[in-house]
Amino acid sequence: MNLNTSGVYQNRFKALNCCVLVPTYNNERTLASVVEGLMVYTNQIIVLNDGSTDNTREILQHFTQIEVRNFQKNRGKGKVLKKGFKIAEELGYDYAITIDSDGQHYPDDLDVFLSELEKRNPGDKEILLIGDRNMGSDGVPGVSATGNDFSSYWYLVVTGFQLHDTQSGYRLYPVKVMNSITFYTWKFEFEIETIVKATWRKIDVKNVPIKVLYDQKNRVSHFRPFWDIVRIVLLYMWFVLVSFFWIHPRNKYRDFKQKGFKKFWKEDIVKSNESSAKKATAIALGIFVGLSPFWGVHTFLVFVLAAFLKVNKVTAFLFSNISIPPFIPIIVYLSFQTGSLVMGKGWDWSLKLQHISSTTDVFLGLGQYVLGSLVLAITASILVWIVFYLLFSVLNQKQIIKS
Repeated sequence: MNLNTSGVYQNRFKALNCCVLVPTYNNERTLASVVEGLMVYTNQIIVLNDGSTDNTREILQHFTQIEVRNFQKNRGKGKVLKKGFKIAEELGYDYAITIDSDGQHYPDDLDVFLSELEKRNPGDKEILLIGDRNMGSDGVPGVSATGNDFSSYWYLVVTGFQLHDTQSGYRLYPVKVMNSITFYTWKFEFEIETIVKATWRKIDVKNVPIKVLYDQKNRVSHFRPFWDIVRIVLLYMWFVLVSFFWIHPRNKYRDFKQKGFKKFWKEDIVKSNESSAKKATAIALGIFVGLSPFWGVHTFLVFVLAAFLKVNKVTAFLFSNISIPPFIPIIVYLSFQTGSLVMGKGWDWSLKLQHISSTTDVFLGLGQYVLGSLVLAITASILVWIVFYLLFSVLNQKQIIKS
């Protein structure tokens, strides 16, 4: 890159009020080349030495043009990034691009982040960008790809949005937003916490394509497969509970108040831009879960399945509430009778609705009830799907004729 081009990039960084954050811990083999590569594009760089015990401190003494912060003890990537966001804001930056110091990221991909940031207009939603490493490409370790698939799925479950890569450390953060959020994690799971909580705050979190190099000879990874994965799993378990019982209901209630009943029903429940099949599937899913024997986890189950099937969670949740108290005895009664029919006993005329007065009555015929409940749920959901698919198809056809 020539000096003129380098100057253009430096001006872009200044115009966007953006810096580069480089957290590092014992990466003496790659650190110098990473920093040198970044300095071709900008000198607005903050290196965060997280208590390295190798020659990191001596290496950084040669880079007098950039901001270097040395910490005495290793505190974990999450804690050092939180400190980095505060330092960036103190220095007057609005955005920070984080890049790992192990050499897996290419400095020329800084352009991808800058270009995306330059598209943002005043008044647009704030953005948080994550580099998409194309985990299906050759050279990507299978463990990394599998872990990313797991994380991406549960990110979808707890936020309702889909990302191809949720674990890349090459990112662009809005500094002030990050400093306004309370974070509790301190190691690699911090990067999951940031994007989930940013999404919950209506930040536009999205992927941008980047390149990646896995140099097994020089790259030093501090990711500990067992303990770090355990922490990520526990974090997502907590997020599932928070999202299902607080975030999703709160956001929908706010949308309802803002839009009013008619607009909310059309956009959030009916979702006129979805196909008839998807609308019907959301309703059928709710009916299936509501009639199923999985009492106590209906809410969890409906949100997980809705995320997996990529259908409207609100619609599925509303129809799953068919199992509200007034209907429960009827559902249990029909489940018992369906189980009796499936098991070849025929309709049990001696069984009366009023006979089912306690959980003891249910447990006495548990096998019959569970079997009948599943068959009833499957049958009812199929019939409901057919009815609503035909209904939505007719309504959509009428809308096309009117337009």
